[in-house]
Amino acid sequence: MAKQIGGFIKLQIKGGAANPSPPVGPALGSKGLNIMEFCKQFNGRTQEMAGKVLPVVITYYSDKTFDFIVKTPPVAVQLLEIAKLKKGSAEPNRNKVGSISWEQVRTIAEGKMVDLNAFTIESAMSMVAGTARSMGITVKGESPIKK
Repeated sequence: MAKQIGGFIKLQIKGGAANPSPPVGPALGSKGLNIMEFCKQFNGRTQEMAGKVLPVVITYYSDKTFDFIVKTPPVAVQLLEIAKLKKGSAEPNRNKVGSISWEQVRTIAEGKMVDLNAFTIESAMSMVAGTARSMGITVKGESPIKK
C-alpha cells in the first residue's frame, strides 16, 4: 500500500550547504521530520553543485518520512552568473546592467528545459530572454526565435 502524503515543502538551498539553521530547520521541524537526515541526504546529492542555489521540493508522508527532488538552479541566478553580475537592475526599463548572447540564452534554456513548462527550445529561450529583460540584462544579436 502506498504511503499517505502529508504535504510538500519548497525551499531554495545552496548545494552541499544544507544545515539545521533557517530556512531548513524550522520548515522541517514544524512537520516533525528528521532535519539532520535531510541535510545529510541533500548535501550528499548536491556535492557537485556546491555553492549554487538549488530549489528543492520535499514530499513528506504521514509516517514522518520524506522524499525530495532537487531542481536546476533558477534562471535568474544563472543569468547573473553568466553576465558576471551581483544583482539585477532596480529599474530594468531604464538602466541596463549587463548583456548576454542568444547562445548563452540557448544554453540556459536547454539546461532548464526539464523544469519549464515549455515544449520547444524556442519557447524556453523566450522565457529565459523575458527573465533577462525583467532583470535589466539585454540580449545581444538577432533573435533566432521564429514568430
